[in-house]
Amino acid sequence: MSENSITVELIQKQDYQFDIHFADAIPVLTSDEPAPLGTGQGPSPVQLLCAAVGNCLSDSLLFALRKFKQAPEPLRCIVQADVGRNAEGRMRVLKMLATLHLGVPAARLEHLDRVLAQFEAYCTVTQSISQSIPVTLQVFDSAGIQLR
Repeated sequence: MSENSITVELIQKQDYQFDIHFADAIPVLTSDEPAPLGTGQGPSPVQLLCAAVGNCLSDSLLFALRKFKQAPEPLRCIVQADVGRNAEGRMRVLKMLATLHLGVPAARLEHLDRVLAQFEAYCTVTQSISQSIPVTLQVFDSAGIQLR
């Protein structure tokens, strides 16, 4: 039995557009496939997957740094998904690259080495999908210095 159950409801509006209902207090989000299948009136499923990975990694890093009373804000994350055909010729997300940018220089953050060594392991989404999709992670500080 799972520790927590999350339910999301998708209701088709037209063609490949779906209204995504998360919970009563959360606004509805419309997703859509890009042309030629859809009209691109909302994020595609692959874009939503990228957003989930980036959001989870950002949350995990922020949580880990705040445990040490550090303020890395504003964080920024860019997630790139390479989509192509697998060995069977089916379209798949082949790999992902997540690049996190701290909002401050690394020198201003205590315990950063420890956080960088551990935070990814606590990201629920990334750890779940990385069993099937390789996810590479990079971290840069505000000066553009690669930390990981």
